Amino acid sequence: MVYSLAATTLTVAAPLGCDGSTAEGAEEGADGARRASDVLVTGTDGEMLVLEVTPANKVVVRLPRVEVGQGVTTAVAMMIAEELDARLADVRIPLADARSEGNQFTGGSNSVSSLYGPARQLAATARAKLVTAAARRWHVPARTLRTRGTRVFGPDGRSATFGSLTRSAARITRPAVSTAPKPASKHRVIGRPTTRIDAHDIVTGKAEYTGDLTAAGAKPTVVARPPTLGGKVVSVDSAAARAMPGVHAVVRFDGGVAVVAETFHHAFQARDALRVKWAPGPLANLSDDRIRSRLRAAVPKLGTPPSGSAQTEAEFEFAFVSHAPMEVLTAVADVTAGQAEIWFSSQTPQSAREDIAAAVGVPVSKVRVHVIRGGGSFGRRLTYDAAIEAAVISKKARRPVKLMWSRSDDVRHGRMRPATHHRIRASHARGRVVAFAHSMASVTESFGDRGLSTQGGSRAPAAAPLPSDSGLYNFGRLSGDSGSVELAIPLGAWRSVDSGTVRTAEEIVVDEVARSLGKDPVAFRRTTLRSKTVKAALEKVATAGKWGRTMPRGHAQGVAVHEEYDSCVACLVEVDAGDPKNPRVTKVVMAADVGIAVNPRGLEAQLMGTAVDGISTVLRAGLHIDKGAVRESSFADFHYARQRHAPLRFEAHIMPSRRDPGGAGELGVPAASAAVANAYARATGTKPRRFPLNF
Repeated sequence: MVYSLAATTLTVAAPLGCDGSTAEGAEEGADGARRASDVLVTGTDGEMLVLEVTPANKVVVRLPRVEVGQGVTTAVAMMIAEELDARLADVRIPLADARSEGNQFTGGSNSVSSLYGPARQLAATARAKLVTAAARRWHVPARTLRTRGTRVFGPDGRSATFGSLTRSAARITRPAVSTAPKPASKHRVIGRPTTRIDAHDIVTGKAEYTGDLTAAGAKPTVVARPPTLGGKVVSVDSAAARAMPGVHAVVRFDGGVAVVAETFHHAFQARDALRVKWAPGPLANLSDDRIRSRLRAAVPKLGTPPSGSAQTEAEFEFAFVSHAPMEVLTAVADVTAGQAEIWFSSQTPQSAREDIAAAVGVPVSKVRVHVIRGGGSFGRRLTYDAAIEAAVISKKARRPVKLMWSRSDDVRHGRMRPATHHRIRASHARGRVVAFAHSMASVTESFGDRGLSTQGGSRAPAAAPLPSDSGLYNFGRLSGDSGSVELAIPLGAWRSVDSGTVRTAEEIVVDEVARSLGKDPVAFRRTTLRSKTVKAALEKVATAGKWGRTMPRGHAQGVAVHEEYDSCVACLVEVDAGDPKNPRVTKVVMAADVGIAVNPRGLEAQLMGTAVDGISTVLRAGLHIDKGAVRESSFADFHYARQRHAPLRFEAHIMPSRRDPGGAGELGVPAASAAVANAYARATGTKPRRFPLNF
């Protein structure tokens, strides 16, 4: 724990596991001290949280994560308010700019779990210093003072705001009271369902996204892109576009032809007036059928099953899927001689900063990346294609630009979840599974002569052994392997990454094994699951969802479980498949054990989102590759679930726990997806093998 002094502000800084240099952005004052605005920072940079208590009685914590709708700013504000005994309304959580040290990665469902200890310790230390400052001012024992509502109270009833104590508290190096965080039994904020601190700003339009910024006077910019993936500009006639009103510049670059204009309306009109001749991309002769055939051939063979066992075998196909965040990719860039300043929503701002520097040929130290809230992500903002393009276009156009990818741009040229093929075999004898084998093949990105920009992301990993089922069940000998098909297709981690297909396929097979053995799917899982917490979650959804109740013809229930991120979840789904071509999920019941749920309301929203993801990718939403091009272009043909496809009833049950928080953001996707597939299979008497079902 590092303490920082200031003339008017108490600042406490906590490195989250990594030491570095003095905090970036600090300036040396006349007295030789290092100053960041009016704050003397003596701490390390690293992966650092910085807490400030201002004279205005506000608590400010600069967050080294990005808010993309998952509610991390609210969760951290609750942690700070809990330990500091501050009003939640007095806590501000701005997003930190990209730093040169530490780790600002947002992903892997680890934001809350990684910040839980440091954020609470940070606030507990600040509280101890404030109490000590009040005790010295009032000449009373510190142990007699209490805190609540962003104030310190004395035994005689007098009180002082934190802000009025910050100057003296900043000079305290040895607090007179404990700096230990509260035990869970004394939590009054953590664990209480709380409305997001930014909810009002979002619904009233006050919240600012990149598209709302007027930074640097940046002009609206759009790009004409090739009709096929990886296509290249052969020639461009821009005379008509340049002559149109409101057009400032037309720029040719590696990804296409950009138009910079006074408004987006002008920019789109001029883009459509461009006459561009394109060279086809490297996949111009490739379509879905051939991709599926190559994936099927790339799946490693399963080993020999145990002697004397019967087999339940299945193969599954999962399509490419777009992330399709509601806010399209947008980036503001101002690149001048020797420096660059970029504003955009990024899950990986440090990597982006380095790659932007390389793309425009300036030192990393001269690149400033401002992290802006994002309107959804689901893994899409791990890569930063738009930011790289904006920087390159700004440099070539010699002016600040606000680049927006249209929905069609992102669906047809953006990152997507790779298509996969799975082959699973469960061997059973004497009423139990004695071996479980799962091999798969996935499309991976190929570089070299593919004609696609490699900036804004790294190569997909090579094929590796598959950790089949991860020991969730008592299934005897586990085995797995994976293969790959390298294609010039832009890929990216999609919510739940590998588990979204791997575990979905496995949970479908678990249902089919139960059927082969003449057992009820819930009863079978109950007797074969290893974990007590997973069993408890399963029991909860079975009871709350009235598993086994009589349902009309064409209707059925499905169930599935998943364990990851030191958390677990169970999901029960009811499906109306009276019309098998237009099934409707009518009810979803989920139960999750994530350790301490900092904000149960936020967790419920996360689970609801994963349920919609499962409904979408199993029943409706996928991308087709047609002669080297993505066929879909918008929500009109990329059929993500809309309100009319959402369940009529949704329940989320948060299992009580005293464990430190695990991950939750991606947890529910595999269980929801598999439960939907299992319910559809039982309702129709079929064995679905290709997802989404409407492909």
